[in-house]
Amino acid sequence: MKTKHFCVIGLLFFFISYLFFANILPSFHEPIDFAHWFNLIGACLLLSFNYVFPKNKLNSFASILTTLGVIAHIGLCTIDFIMWSFGDNDNAKAELSYQIRNTPSLFYPFIVIGPSLLFMGLSMHALNFIKTYFIAVLMVVMGSVAIGFSFFVLKDGTYMLLGCLFFVFGLGLLLYRKK
Repeated sequence: MKTKHFCVIGLLFFFISYLFFANILPSFHEPIDFAHWFNLIGACLLLSFNYVFPKNKLNSFASILTTLGVIAHIGLCTIDFIMWSFGDNDNAKAELSYQIRNTPSLFYPFIVIGPSLLFMGLSMHALNFIKTYFIAVLMVVMGSVAIGFSFFVLKDGTYMLLGCLFFVFGLGLLLYRKK
């Protein structure tokens, strides 16, 4: 299997996770939390983008950000798996949430800043093509911003899904650009 195939599978899994998050797909929480498993696998496969784009200084920095973002996604999904394991126990969820919010060494790297690094890294990879594939780059960058804005400010899964659609489609266009 080629590296590009891992990128495409990662994009597909990542997008499917957002379909779950936006409640477009039924939320099957038994026997596992499908939304976060798809997100986790998709994020890990997105590491493949570090190897498919031209090698230069921007790519090197983007690869570091992307890798840190994937690590943060692993931590975020782990926290969400633990939260999911509480089932209907809202008190336990609230206690865990309170504990995480009051532990800066968990809250910032795994909830606030860390996962955003994945989007920043992939957007920086896309910036390599700003002169030749402006629309695709714009889709990636604006999709990244839309995902963050809809998550942190709007708290709206539908807008997050739309942002993810632009993000994924833009990266797909860059992945299969004419050389």
